[in-house]
Amino acid sequence: MRIRKIYLAAALLACPSLLMMCTKPSPFNEEDYDPRLSGGAATVFDATSKAFGNVIPGLSNYDQHVHDLGDNSVDQTFVTAPATINSGLGPIFNNVSCRSCHHNDGKGSPTTGTVTSSMLMRLSIPGTDAHGGPVAVPGYGLQLQDLAVFGKTAEASVKITYTEQVYTYPDGTVTTLRKPTYTFVNPYIAMPVDLMVSPRMAPPFFGLGLLVNIPESTILSYADENDGNGDGISGRPNYVYDPSTDKMMLGRLGMKANTATILTQAAAAYQQDMGITSSIFPKESTFGQPQMDNLADDPELPDSLLNAVEFYLLSLAVPARRNTTDGEVMAGEKLFAQLGCSSCHIPTTQTGVNVRYPYLSNQRIHAYTDLLLHDMGDGLADGRPDFRANGSEWKTPALWGVGLFEKTNGTPFYLHDGRARTLEEAILWHDGEAAKVKAKFSQLSAGERGQVIAFLKSL
Repeated sequence: MRIRKIYLAAALLACPSLLMMCTKPSPFNEEDYDPRLSGGAATVFDATSKAFGNVIPGLSNYDQHVHDLGDNSVDQTFVTAPATINSGLGPIFNNVSCRSCHHNDGKGSPTTGTVTSSMLMRLSIPGTDAHGGPVAVPGYGLQLQDLAVFGKTAEASVKITYTEQVYTYPDGTVTTLRKPTYTFVNPYIAMPVDLMVSPRMAPPFFGLGLLVNIPESTILSYADENDGNGDGISGRPNYVYDPSTDKMMLGRLGMKANTATILTQAAAAYQQDMGITSSIFPKESTFGQPQMDNLADDPELPDSLLNAVEFYLLSLAVPARRNTTDGEVMAGEKLFAQLGCSSCHIPTTQTGVNVRYPYLSNQRIHAYTDLLLHDMGDGLADGRPDFRANGSEWKTPALWGVGLFEKTNGTPFYLHDGRARTLEEAILWHDGEAAKVKAKFSQLSAGERGQVIAFLKSL
């Protein structure tokens, strides 16, 4: 009996091994993936006005605590120094808190000068600085601050006007495109004649942790700087100086991929948008200017809070796609690929392995971007280089969540400066490398164009 028991035990132990030997590892079939999971495991099912402000599911208690601390920090309104809390606003600034520009953790409004404004103006003069970046304008720096604390003078205010341009499709359908013009009013000192200006509207917060976790080798594999395949689309990486690491790195964030890390992105926004110094940018944005406050209170933002804000931005989840089985949406998705949109707005990417953050690690995501620079033509050109990006190049923006802007923002605004009021208008502003794609879109029937828009609204 003892021998039989040994044989039985050995057989039971062998069964799992035999079963494992019968299953060979292999990739999932495409149809086995849920297309709604735009952020892989970092996806949440929320299609409300708060869809961009959800934490990634499954954080540890400690990570959740840090996320909540960062969440609270981006809500804080800063005030004039000295003050007992949230001290250090300005002396010149664009807004008073992070969420004043990033409404509901998303985009904002293409206006300036109010507590709900989300537009800013990057400035520079010709040439490059010691790191290959843009050259600051004497007396103004790299960004125009259009507001000031009591007793100080703002650098200038900005007047934005629009003109309507008629666009007629080959089928006779007529629509209009809105072209902005920016005028600086009451500059506190004369501006140089060779001033270069780039308007930028606040981008959404969510999904950044996944984007910075895409392997550099993957992004570089999308590049075709000399258009070797002859499809008219080049795509090239931007390499930028990162002050938090003191080295040149691949740019992933910002409209021109001019920022490499979330930490630098957050610290730069504190310093340039609100005048709040940190260990990354310890000098006031007014350094060397008459608005300088000369207080010995720098850095004004503790590293603990800056790091919490960095983690908050890293750990915001991506909203799931909607209506993925709808016939119009599915037809639009096919057209999106057939037109060539997916050559730059690459639908599917795999993030790299990240032991510290398993919810960002090895995720199959649908960001619809290659994170590369592309020439978008004269209509969208700002004429202001930013590291390797020239004056007509912009980074392919991620499209996940683009269909929710109407809910999160009220009135949606698209493109780098918010000029486009609809997704159709945003498509029709494409030119340069995207001119052929736009022409193909224009040749579609009205119903087919509607299918493409329906697909985009499902993202």
